[in-house]
Order: sequence, then C-alpha cells, then structure tokens
Amino acid sequence: MEPMTRSDAAFAAHGRGWFNQTERLNRVESVALLALLAVMVTFDVIGFVTSGTNHLDHLVSVVSTLTLALYIWSPLVATSLLGVTVALSLTTAYASASITAGSLAALLVLRLASSPLIIAYFGGLLLATAAVTSGISPSVIAPPEMAIYLLVAAVAGSIGVALRTAYARGRRLEYQLAEREEHERQAIVAERRWIAGELHDSIAHQLTIISLHTQLLDDDEMRDASQEAIRTAARKALSDLRFIIKLAEDAPAGTEVSAGDLKAAIDEAREEFRGAGHSVVLEGDLHDEGIPRGAEIVLARVVRESATNIIKYAGPGDVRFVLDVQPEAITMTISSPLATGSTPRVASSSGTGLNRMAGRVLGVSGEFSAGPVGNEWQVRTYLPLGSLPNSHETRVAGIGA
Repeated sequence: MEPMTRSDAAFAAHGRGWFNQTERLNRVESVALLALLAVMVTFDVIGFVTSGTNHLDHLVSVVSTLTLALYIWSPLVATSLLGVTVALSLTTAYASASITAGSLAALLVLRLASSPLIIAYFGGLLLATAAVTSGISPSVIAPPEMAIYLLVAAVAGSIGVALRTAYARGRRLEYQLAEREEHERQAIVAERRWIAGELHDSIAHQLTIISLHTQLLDDDEMRDASQEAIRTAARKALSDLRFIIKLAEDAPAGTEVSAGDLKAAIDEAREEFRGAGHSVVLEGDLHDEGIPRGAEIVLARVVRESATNIIKYAGPGDVRFVLDVQPEAITMTISSPLATGSTPRVASSSGTGLNRMAGRVLGVSGEFSAGPVGNEWQVRTYLPLGSLPNSHETRVAGIGA
C-alpha cells in the first residue's frame, strides 16, 4: 500500500469518501436553489388563491417546497422536517405534492448529506412509495405516476452525486496545490540557505585574509607579502563566487545543491575501499589553498560516485587519486584496476553514475572522461578556475550508455 501524502491526509480529515459528513452549498448553488424555490412557491400561492376548495393540496406543496430551502443551512434539519411533512401528508389525500418535493430533494441529499442521513432519506422514500401504492395511505398514486416520481428522484440524485464528486475533486486539487506551493517554498528556503552557507564557507575566509593583510600594508617589511596575499585571496574569492553562481544556475529547479568537502569524500572512500580490499594512493595536496570551494563540491561528488563504481566493479589492486592544482585549472584523475575476466568493464554498468558525474562537471564548463586506459579504469575531471568557457567548448569522452 502506498503511503498517504499530506494532501491525502488533509482530504481525509476534511471528509473521507463522499458521505461521511454533512457539507454546505456554495453561494452559487444557494442562489440557484432559492430562485427555483421562489418560482415553485409562486405557482403554489397562485394556485392556492385561485383554487376554489382544494386549499390543502397547495398548502402541503408550499410547506414541502419551503422545507427544501433549509438545506442551505442544515441538511439534517431539512431532511428531518421533510420526512415529517411527507409523513403528515400521507394521512391526507394530498401526499403527491410532498412526494414531489421529496423526489427533488434527492439532489440536495446526495450533494450534502452524511451517509446515515442518505440511508434514512431513501428508507423514508421507499416507505412513502409503499404507503401510497398499497392503499395504506388515503392518498392513492397509480404505479405509473409513482414510477415517474422515482425516476425524478434517480435523475436528481445522479446530479447530486456528480456535483459532490466534482467538488470533492476540486478540494483535492486545492490541497495538492497547497502542498506543492509549500514544497516550492521549502525548496527556495533550502536553496537560499545553501547559497548563504557556500558564500560564507568560500568567501568569508578569503575576506578575513584580505582584512588582516590590509592592516599590514603600512609595514614596509610585510607590504609585498601582504599585497600578494591580498591578490591571491581576492582571485580565489572571485573564482569561488563564479563557481557557486554557476552551480546554483545549473541546479534543477526546486532542488538543493549539496555541498561537498574533497578531503572528507576521499577519507570516506578510503574507509570503504579498505573494507573491499583496496588500498589508496594519493598524489597531490588536498589542503592546497588554490582549490576553490566550488571545485571541491564538484570533485567531492565525482569521488563519491566513482567510489560506488569502484567498489562494485574494480579488480584487486590499488586505487590511485592524482590531484593536480594549477593557477588556471584543477585536474583530478581516479584510477582503479580493471576487473579480471573477458567481460568488458562498461558492459556491467548502466552508465547512470557516469552520466551524473559528467553532468556535474559539464555544469561548470569542465571536461570529463571515463574509460579503460591500459589495465586501469580511469576517471578524469578537468575544472577551469579562471573565466568559465562556454558550454560548447566542453566535451565528454568515453561515457557508456
């Protein structure tokens, strides 16, 4: 069984199914009902005034018709009073007027009433039918005429069910829309928090360095070193900012771009590889100040995706990480031994992980390649750190389908 969503729970709280609670007519329905009843009562009043002796028939019709107006305020009270009116009319010879109103009431009952009230209504309608067709009541209605009343009740009830279904569907859509808006709001908040956190982690450190070295510019011995430190920190802060903006722009709408730490990702992979019987060889400095925060995010994702594939498919041997940090770009190469046997390495993979890594690298105008090189499976990531090239300048090599 599928779990209930918040919209389903809200809808169920409002009223499970159709008939578990009494509903209310909306404004349009109320106006339409009052207009129809006004026309019916007008004709009954005219008949009451112009009739010679048969006043009771019109009086019963007026009372039954006015009872239908109570459905605007309380379906329970309206159905109860309508039942009393029909029951009293059965003691006279003029029950046909109240039964007509009772047949039309099927629309309002099935549109508004609770399940017990619906059962009570149809039970009363069947009893009234039996009374007037069997001769128990002074009012005797021929079976063909009674069939017409029942047909009216069936048609009216069908309309009531259709209206109730439509409004139930409308409420469900409203709940789903509200839920979707809440999810979008939460996604926007999460995205803002991520951007704020990344800006703090990436930029605040560099600004602190700039602030500290600015205070040393008056020192003749420290001036040159401080100027160089300020230039380096400013360049790195600008590079980090470009990466963060690019990542935020390329992230799918309504999702949060996860942060990453390269050293933590490699340490985590090292532990996983140890459990799988692999040792790790690392070439390069993970603490190099030339690695921007944005580059760490991308490289950490590549490390984690690669670790999954290596654990699944690599043969016995060392896993090698080579990190090359240059002023204009960072290159990371991950090499693992190919699996033994005749089955090609790429045949055992759907390519989903490779495509995810490639998409992350291409999102920041980098280059990505993955495939066999000699006796190893090699994943190579190239990230430019200067002005980012256009996407048409990037390429992806050796990605399996």
